[in-house]
Amino acid sequence: MRMEGLRDRTKQFALRVVRMYGQLPRDSAAQVMGKQVLRSGTSVAANFREASRARSNAEFIAKLGIVEQELDESLLWFELLIESGLVTQEKLAPLHREADELLRIIVTAIKNTRPA
Repeated sequence: MRMEGLRDRTKQFALRVVRMYGQLPRDSAAQVMGKQVLRSGTSVAANFREASRARSNAEFIAKLGIVEQELDESLLWFELLIESGLVTQEKLAPLHREADELLRIIVTAIKNTRPA
């Protein structure tokens, strides 16, 4: 996948996380976890954008490493929201799947960019 496509895809992921946060229950547990996933999910797009402007392969890999961490953290918060019973698995499945796919793409990009 090309950089432009991933820039758009990570931005759309961030927007979907924002919309999901807006639909969470208003109790404190949901809001605390929701704010965490809001931070990590939107950070994916911001850090990918920074990676796309990297001045070197080392900087590119470092920024993609942050994207990888933020996607993994987002997956954790999705799992906690589901396992705590605050959100159904069916409701979060598409967002969870997208985070997982993006994570696989980013890990592959990191591996392919590292010197042999």
